[in-house]
Amino acid sequence: MHTSLAGTARLLAAGLRALLALTLLTGVLYPLAVTGAAQALFEDEANGSRVEADGRTVGSSLIGQQDYGPGYFQPRPARGLGRNTVNTQYDLILSGATHLAADNPELTEWVERARARVAEENSVPGHPVSAAQVPADAVTSSGSGLDPHISPAYAMLQARRVAAHHDLPVARVQRLVRDHTEGRTLGFIGEPRVNVLRLNLALGNLVKRR
Repeated sequence: MHTSLAGTARLLAAGLRALLALTLLTGVLYPLAVTGAAQALFEDEANGSRVEADGRTVGSSLIGQQDYGPGYFQPRPARGLGRNTVNTQYDLILSGATHLAADNPELTEWVERARARVAEENSVPGHPVSAAQVPADAVTSSGSGLDPHISPAYAMLQARRVAAHHDLPVARVQRLVRDHTEGRTLGFIGEPRVNVLRLNLALGNLVKRR
């Protein structure tokens, strides 16, 4: 009986020591090491890829925004975004897609209306835009609804409207788009793209210096 109790006590003590050791290793030391390495080697990425302007954080280069206002480059649509109706303590935005099939009549009708609207909004005197010129990313949402990029084609389509709004030379705004066009990752992954937030910040600086 005494031997059994002593053995049980030893097993419990060994288990407790293992628990404490693993808690220290995986719950304290490992997270500190990973956090330290991330801050030392990838500080920007580890802190959310924040974009700053005028001494304050205005967003993240990884998360798209929708409210840029008139006269600025517009992002992709975000029809899949929703609002959290369960936890109403915070105003939370839920990301997501529409989950509509490509041949869904509702989606098809919305895309056609959006294409006509984009063409109309970006037409300027002497340079009308037809619906056929509107690129696909101008009228379709990404899977998350938070894509921070648009295609160079969509950015160029908006250049004349933006230039007219701010009374800027079209060529200068088009050069701004080219300067902010990112190539394929590693030269072969993905497609060329333009970060809308960074492009609009550069546009704002250009307007201020005019």
